[in-house]
Amino acid sequence: MTARHPEKSALRIGNCSGFYGDRLSAMREMLEGGELDVLTGDYLAELTMLILGKDQLKDPSLGYARTFVRQAEDCLGLALERGVKIVSNAGGLNPAGLADRIREVATGLGLDPQVAHVEGDDVRDLTASMGVGTGALTANAYLGGFGIAAALTAGADVVVTGRVTDASLVVGPAVAHHGWSATSYDELAGAVVAGHVIECGTQATGGNFSGFLSLPDRQKPLGFPLAEVAADGSSVITKHAGTGGAVTVDTVTAQLVYEIQSTRYLGPDVTVHLDSVRLEQVGEDRVAIGPVVGEAPPERLKVCVNELGGWRNSAEFVLTGLDVEAKAEWVREQLGARLTAAEIVWSDVTIPPADAGTEESASTLLRCTVKDPSPDPVGRAFTAAAVELALGSYPGFTMTAPPAPATPFGIYRPAYVDRADVTHTVVHADGRREVVADPGPYTPLDEAPGARPSPYPGRADVLTRRLPLGTFVHARSGDKGGDANVGLWVAHDGVDHETYDARVQWLFKLMSPRGIPVLLPEAADLDVDVWLLPHLGAVNVVIHGLLGEGVAASPRFDPQAKGLGEWLRSRHVSIEDSLI
Repeated sequence: MTARHPEKSALRIGNCSGFYGDRLSAMREMLEGGELDVLTGDYLAELTMLILGKDQLKDPSLGYARTFVRQAEDCLGLALERGVKIVSNAGGLNPAGLADRIREVATGLGLDPQVAHVEGDDVRDLTASMGVGTGALTANAYLGGFGIAAALTAGADVVVTGRVTDASLVVGPAVAHHGWSATSYDELAGAVVAGHVIECGTQATGGNFSGFLSLPDRQKPLGFPLAEVAADGSSVITKHAGTGGAVTVDTVTAQLVYEIQSTRYLGPDVTVHLDSVRLEQVGEDRVAIGPVVGEAPPERLKVCVNELGGWRNSAEFVLTGLDVEAKAEWVREQLGARLTAAEIVWSDVTIPPADAGTEESASTLLRCTVKDPSPDPVGRAFTAAAVELALGSYPGFTMTAPPAPATPFGIYRPAYVDRADVTHTVVHADGRREVVADPGPYTPLDEAPGARPSPYPGRADVLTRRLPLGTFVHARSGDKGGDANVGLWVAHDGVDHETYDARVQWLFKLMSPRGIPVLLPEAADLDVDVWLLPHLGAVNVVIHGLLGEGVAASPRFDPQAKGLGEWLRSRHVSIEDSLI
């Protein structure tokens, strides 16, 4: 890949999609809004692979993100005119099919781009050896960025992939541009961090940010991020001028601690030491990252496995006014006696405030979720039993929605596969096939222990106040299969260095595995890991098993744990006056 501006060492890599369903206009906005060398789009998640798998059950020619095709129809000519390479994992389960579809679109537009694709991630034929069984709907190994790099080096204008890691969309172009080798660990690690920051689109520019009240231009659509990746792997995160939101140390930290595990971030190309990452505000909407420390990647590749788990359905009952607990108990008794589903889950009931001023504030919800291997017990048998209570149950009986048919759900589980069993392959625009070599050597797969600094030496003779944790702590939460991840960090709100450091030490002491169940009672019986990131003033908390069998199967009202961090910030803790 040849830099458009050889005198500039940094490669400008933008993002225009953080998930399948993101803003359709973002591709054009990024191409028209400022200078870019590469435009990436991340369309895949664990749940997306399940959705695409269901698509393929209906039509084997599908299995890719169809919105990407619509964007290409609108923007392919503009990208070619401006010399911007497009790299996307929108290929999903069928990257070859998407590549062919893009060529059809190009022909219809009178264009002739070089379209390559990356494949080899589909490992459904290996599920038995992974201990998963043979009934997987999807099983895809997370590939790295060197296949993308090979395609760009050979002259591709558009590269579509299957299940590469989200960060690989940035790593690949950076490798092609800077000529890094498989052992350029620090440089690769820096690119992975840059890729992780921009992979979720506007989450790096203020989206889902707990400090949203401080964002400028909130009335505008948030701008999508871009990374200027230098030859040493360091980067600057920014956005196009005039777009909504902001790029600050806090907005970048919010994405950096999102959905990670330990202080070591394991990828197919490199293992990143997240505790080496430093951030610095170097200008308006410009945050510098780096340098970052990396080491050899793990010996095996992670695999995303989705299985069809059965059928599910749910109903929500509105309980209003007095005696809501007794009303809930009665409907549980009435409906429960008629249910035959294999799994029945009832939500807890929150008592409304006394003498509420509106009917809505005087009401609460009771949710019943049912799951079964067969659709029959969770279909009409369930909905009819619920509706038939309408005139013979608690006073004020009503439901939030009419009955719905049973829907299939999937079960996500992670697995690992030997690299030798995966053939990472680039299919170039001319049809030539190139196998990407394994990097080697490798590091063990097990996680490094989290080093805890000396705890904050709180004193018993100082005044404290009971205030929300979010008084000066930000949070971002999400899901990793059945585990929930919450990243917390001390806000950069203009206090002096001494106060900031004291707040960080206080947070480190508060967020211990023993202390988490006090703040999050739902984690009381679960395994909890706490990892410290001192350079970021951050703590990463992993709550194992909180989400059950993953987003598609979890009966929780927040199955992806997106609001978990905000709940945690709302919890009251004792804070010394000197820290406020």
